[in-house]
Amino acid sequence: FSLKELHGIFPWLVESIFGSLDGIIVGWNLRCLQGRTNPNEYSVALDFLDPSGPMMKLVYKLQAEEYRYDFPVSYLPGPVKASIQEQVLPECSLYHNKVQFPSSGGLGLNLALNPFEYYMFYFAISLITQKNSPVTHHVSPSNSAYFILVDTYLKCFLPTEGTVLPPPSSNPGGAIPSPTPRSPAVPFSSYGMHHTSLLKRHIAHQPSVNADPASQEIWRSETLLQIFVEMWLHHYSLEMYQKMQSPHVKLEVLHYRLSISSKHHGSPAQSSYQALHAYQESFKPTEEHVLVVRLLVKHLHAFSNSLKPEPLSPSAHSHTASPLEEFKRVVIPRFVQEKLYIFLQHCFGHWPLDASFRAVLEMWLSYLQPWRYAPEKPPQSTEPLPRSVSEKWAAFIQENLLMYTKLFVGFLNRALRTDLVSPKNALMVFRVAKVFAQPNLAEMILKGEQLFLEPELVIPHRQHRLFMSPTLGGSFLSSRSPAVTDASFKVKSHVYSLEGQDFQYKQMFGAEVRNLVLKLAQLICQAQQTAKSISDHSAETMASQSFFSWFRFTPSEVNGSYTGNDLDEMGQDSIKKTDEYLEKALEYLCQIFKLSEAQLTQMMMKCGTAQDENGKKQLPDCIASENGLILTPLGRYQIINGLRRFELQYQGDAELQPIRSYENAALVRLLFRLCSVLNERFADQMEVLCSREDFVGRLCRYHLTNPQLVQKIRYSPMVRDRTSHNWGPRISLRFLASYRTLISLLMIYFLASWFYVGPVGCTFIILIGYFLYAVIMTFFFEGWKPHEH
Repeated sequence: FSLKELHGIFPWLVESIFGSLDGIIVGWNLRCLQGRTNPNEYSVALDFLDPSGPMMKLVYKLQAEEYRYDFPVSYLPGPVKASIQEQVLPECSLYHNKVQFPSSGGLGLNLALNPFEYYMFYFAISLITQKNSPVTHHVSPSNSAYFILVDTYLKCFLPTEGTVLPPPSSNPGGAIPSPTPRSPAVPFSSYGMHHTSLLKRHIAHQPSVNADPASQEIWRSETLLQIFVEMWLHHYSLEMYQKMQSPHVKLEVLHYRLSISSKHHGSPAQSSYQALHAYQESFKPTEEHVLVVRLLVKHLHAFSNSLKPEPLSPSAHSHTASPLEEFKRVVIPRFVQEKLYIFLQHCFGHWPLDASFRAVLEMWLSYLQPWRYAPEKPPQSTEPLPRSVSEKWAAFIQENLLMYTKLFVGFLNRALRTDLVSPKNALMVFRVAKVFAQPNLAEMILKGEQLFLEPELVIPHRQHRLFMSPTLGGSFLSSRSPAVTDASFKVKSHVYSLEGQDFQYKQMFGAEVRNLVLKLAQLICQAQQTAKSISDHSAETMASQSFFSWFRFTPSEVNGSYTGNDLDEMGQDSIKKTDEYLEKALEYLCQIFKLSEAQLTQMMMKCGTAQDENGKKQLPDCIASENGLILTPLGRYQIINGLRRFELQYQGDAELQPIRSYENAALVRLLFRLCSVLNERFADQMEVLCSREDFVGRLCRYHLTNPQLVQKIRYSPMVRDRTSHNWGPRISLRFLASYRTLISLLMIYFLASWFYVGPVGCTFIILIGYFLYAVIMTFFFEGWKPHEH
């Protein structure tokens, strides 16, 4: 096709592949396309969208002619959309010189994007817009075509080895030009001192044919990363965004917005309130979204750690490093750190308290451990001890201090509200404790806190100027840290830039957080006791449910109720794993916060006193009042997490209790009517039989009366007036409605038919058997309560 025809086809083709921005057109549904279920479509899609495939060749072919395509601003993330609509330019250079105002009668603002940007915008935002795509089978996100393509693009445009492959060109000696700067259509104010692109010193205004290969190498990498970060991580409120800005810029933006609102609406306060809510976005990331972000984080660590060491020879210092090497040096602090921190804060505060939080947790832990993605391999040793964190990572830890400390406190608050008896929740606590317990890591975090808390005595004139912006390269890119004051300045710059100048820092190793850790340790001890009691109860239940217990005619626990949790369904192996996770997590927490054995022993004793001599749990924590017991917040927590419970039993007439799940409802109602007729007709005869002192009287008293119920109802005139014979001897056939009894009867009939006894013979055998059972129980176990059998 000619370029003119390809120019018209390109937007339709991109939408056909990735779906429409409003989510109505699903497109190829790459998020649900897997090689296991659709091998042909899977391989064709990956080949077609490969960095060297036909689609990218089309992109580069259109790129050479500098075509532009409109992307509506209304589909950008909430903060970006609202700021552009108010003519406040976002700090990211991705949007600079691209905003196009509509002509007369136009519908809205658009971004004028080149073909590469347009393709990547659609590719990245399809992860957000295609949430409700139809799924006919279980899809593993890490095996989908979309996940594989993200990995492929990252490896191609952000290579850890070598350089970025040059784009294929239709001209033998030509190259695809880099995008040239364009003049803005309208003047924009800015949020802050936004960093400029790394390309400015390389691209300048060179002719497209003689474009510098170095700029060719870097512009696609930077554009790809900026699009991924903006589309996947830039979702938060204006208030949180302005925390990262300097006070004078916040005041300037506020005056600007108030002047706009008073000009158009005449009510500054109301318009300001509406404008603030325009920045609020109902953002609910999915588990797949978090997994893709984790893939990005892991690759950026590998990309950044592949930076070549600086040569030591003086002659080599004069040689200018390549743009790709400069990009590796600043890729994480300049492009990712701020937005990832706020994204994680949002997830920690809004994610449901269930096991799906594991995806967010692993993404956070991946960012905290850049040494896992370093090129050097750990030395092979037979010792199972964890490798110590090298001192060379101290600068990274200090420049990301809030990622370690504040988010750790956020995780503690989540862990204190979860059921640690669940194996999945226990595993999450174990994972975090294991990561922070790596040798030398806690000491480096403590050193970073000490640097932040240092008094501001040195170069105060520089602090007020540079604490304003987190994106100034000086504090992040400088490899020279001759004094402790420079390291302290970096830490303070990091904290104040992310949280604002008025931020009250909570020390990770301070008294307040230490108390939270002690609470968590106490909950771990309680969860261990609960898991042990559940394990013992499960073992007793399995032992009691032997083969011969199936032939008993009544359920083993009429008044019982189900009190287990997911451990009962997963078996003893899961209980054992839970105990191991909690035990190791407690050990790691003691290592991190230097908890003494005396404190642990005291906590274990407290947990041990929660068990009485029979091994039963005490009542939940309550306060006695005029209206009875009132649960305290601790008592509510104990009930929600299954640590304690009230022993509730049905204390009324056993014949009138609710129908159980192990009973046949129709049989219960039918047998109740039958028993009611028999008890009404033969009440006087049963009373006479039970008053006899011989064997017949003992037999009738044992099987036709309930001593506890008689004692209770005899002194209750209300119940006695309602039914005159409710407290006397009664026939009860409800046990026949139990499914276990029905199965036992069927087994007897099958065994009898095997010996050709017949139905009459089977009935005779059952009656004889029950008579013998009744005689034995009467003679030897007369003291037993009938309802227990």
